[in-house]
Amino acid sequence: MKADQGARFEAVFLDPVGQTVQQRWEDAALAVAFEDLPPVSAFPAVPGRRWGPGLWWSATTGRHVAAGSNAMRTQLMALDRDPDVTGLAGRPVRLLWRNPRGQVRSWVPQLFARYTDGTALLADCPSHPDAGGERALGAAEAVAEACAHLGWTYQRLTPLDDALTANLKWLAGYRHPRNAGRVGLMAAVLEAFARPRPLAEGAEAVGDPIAVLPAVFHALWHGQLTTPLHERVLVGPHGWSGPGTTGSAG
Repeated sequence: MKADQGARFEAVFLDPVGQTVQQRWEDAALAVAFEDLPPVSAFPAVPGRRWGPGLWWSATTGRHVAAGSNAMRTQLMALDRDPDVTGLAGRPVRLLWRNPRGQVRSWVPQLFARYTDGTALLADCPSHPDAGGERALGAAEAVAEACAHLGWTYQRLTPLDDALTANLKWLAGYRHPRNAGRVGLMAAVLEAFARPRPLAEGAEAVGDPIAVLPAVFHALWHGQLTTPLHERVLVGPHGWSGPGTTGSAG
């Protein structure tokens, strides 16, 4: 890629006091914490859709993230559980560029994620591969180019498997810190599963399962414990790999 290709892109975003800012994409990407910004434009509410814009409470950031669709909410769930993700935001930046005919084009990726190494992901969350039509697919090529110039990534994220989505959604109900329970409970839970054992057996070894199981599920969400999910499965410490273990909620 030529060194000056990234210079053809501009970034539009809102500053901390809500004022619109436009600057070179390269400069903005280096200086702006997009993960801390509000949406540069609201998610559209489409009549007839079963699920409209809403908010996702992020266990990663402790803040709400704007979500524009059920497909985006699902992708936020997966990224919120990724230990390499440190920040999340919905529609924080608009990219502007000119096409080969000199016409100004723009696109607002649905999702921004920051990683521990400082790189970032800009993503859209289509419900099916052709969602958005030619305009979306053309914008995807341009935004991918803008990101690649910085060592970042752009993706049209593939919808998750239905079973994985259901498991993530269920575990996500325990992502809030309140589910870690009383002081000392999480340490006891991790000690109880220091060797793989059945879920119910380990919970009963710690105390009343009604009080203990939310802490177990909280640990599973955050990756402190790992297991595939069914009622007789073995639960073990982070990094353990046993028969049928995937290391995820699926």
